[in-house]
Amino acid sequence: MKLMSLYNKDVLGAISGLDRIRFRGTLRWLANETGIRKFLTGSNVLLKDFTGWAKGITQNIKDCCDNQAQVLGIETLYLNGGDIVKEQLARQIAEKNGIEVGPICNFSAVEQCFVPQIKADKSTKKLHIKILPSKCMHLYHYFNHPEYGFGHVRFQTWAPYNIFINLNGRHWLERQLINNNIDYVKSGNCFPWIEDVQKAQELINSQLETNWPDLLNSLVGQMCPDLASILPLRPDYYWSADSTEWATDIMFRSQAVLDELYPSLIYHAMKVSDSPSVMRFLGRNDLRGKSPDEVISDCRHRYEGIRVKHWVNHNSVKMYNKSGSILRIETTINNTRDFKVFRHPDDDTSRPASWQKMRKGVSDLHRRCQISQQCNERYADTLATLEVEQKLKEAVSDSCNKVKKDGKIYRGLNPWGNEDYRLLTFLAKGENAIRGFRNKDIRLNLYPETAKMPPPQQRKYAARVSRRIKLLRVHGLVKKVAKENRYMLTSKGRNFATGLINASNIDIKRLTEIVA
Repeated sequence: MKLMSLYNKDVLGAISGLDRIRFRGTLRWLANETGIRKFLTGSNVLLKDFTGWAKGITQNIKDCCDNQAQVLGIETLYLNGGDIVKEQLARQIAEKNGIEVGPICNFSAVEQCFVPQIKADKSTKKLHIKILPSKCMHLYHYFNHPEYGFGHVRFQTWAPYNIFINLNGRHWLERQLINNNIDYVKSGNCFPWIEDVQKAQELINSQLETNWPDLLNSLVGQMCPDLASILPLRPDYYWSADSTEWATDIMFRSQAVLDELYPSLIYHAMKVSDSPSVMRFLGRNDLRGKSPDEVISDCRHRYEGIRVKHWVNHNSVKMYNKSGSILRIETTINNTRDFKVFRHPDDDTSRPASWQKMRKGVSDLHRRCQISQQCNERYADTLATLEVEQKLKEAVSDSCNKVKKDGKIYRGLNPWGNEDYRLLTFLAKGENAIRGFRNKDIRLNLYPETAKMPPPQQRKYAARVSRRIKLLRVHGLVKKVAKENRYMLTSKGRNFATGLINASNIDIKRLTEIVA
């Protein structure tokens, strides 16, 4: 990363890897109304008997978890109230009971969820099964695993019996460091100092080689060992990652160094994102137009410091100072459908591999982490342009002059012209580090009025934007993503766009003082 090399003398090192990760276990044959109906029919369970049938399974799950808690010698507490922070309470119990490694406690709480319900249709006088929002008992099992560190399992005790498991790659890394006799200093879920940073990076990389289904099933087994005999049919859970956080922690030598640098990084991050606080751009998806695209940038004070965060369609990249001397850049992916993975369609090896939409399933987790790391690096490179030792003229002069390519002459960019300036402002936004941008994104930014125009007029403006993108590509400011109608900013483009945006926000008096 350019940011690392730029401040190399002030940096101890950096590690990148998983932070918080939330897994979901789903019984696919109970996950939708059609599957439940087929299962009940095949099991000879009438709809009128469904509630009693499900209650029996729920009671067996509770009894199994309670018996296992007694075997493990841990307490089970019922929590009445949504304001209780379960993780904090579990840590307090671990400290009170002197539990450093192993199972800590169980909680039970009634919480919101989606469950199948039997509804009567008055017009047809028949019963139907519907999946609707409701509440049911959830069981929590907290542990500090000797290999995976602190985490918990959350079990929905009513059909469809979903399981959620929360782990943290940094707590996992701590156990790895201990097992490899590497000294460290840990604060919360980050490390201000590690004796061997390179070895630590190798250890956190090895987490991605995990057999995730085996790991997750083993954690469920520690909580409810008789689950296979309790649930009907085969309890083969499909494991997916609901949410992943991939963090890059740059460890500065002292808090004073980061404190001096951080305000300029905050200013830079928000200026190139067009907003001092919050901005929103709403559009529609290209396919069927059912759900809105959302882009937000936000700068807010947190108890640890100031955080800048950019969202795109429920995915985000953010930057904040942590534990005094750590600069953290973190990508969170909740919506995997914005990204692609090279695999066989439907995992059918008889069909040739191609770029497919990414799934939440753990089989695509490695690619998901790879994309997150690339996003962190792009965002760090954008921040590094703040201190690029290159004169503004050197960064922009080539692209401001005419260029000839394939026998055709293309005009230079006019950064002070209204449309070109707005285009460069769009390119410099932090959100574009997440997944790049498309023709439509630029069109709605330059010509927001086109959102309400009929398709023929929209195509006219889309053609105009295509010519702008061609101009940017000719000047080497953007590059096309392979096999997609999507573009990413190049290193030259980042220097060009952010350099001009920053210069345009400085008044003449201040600019004169800087030059002098």
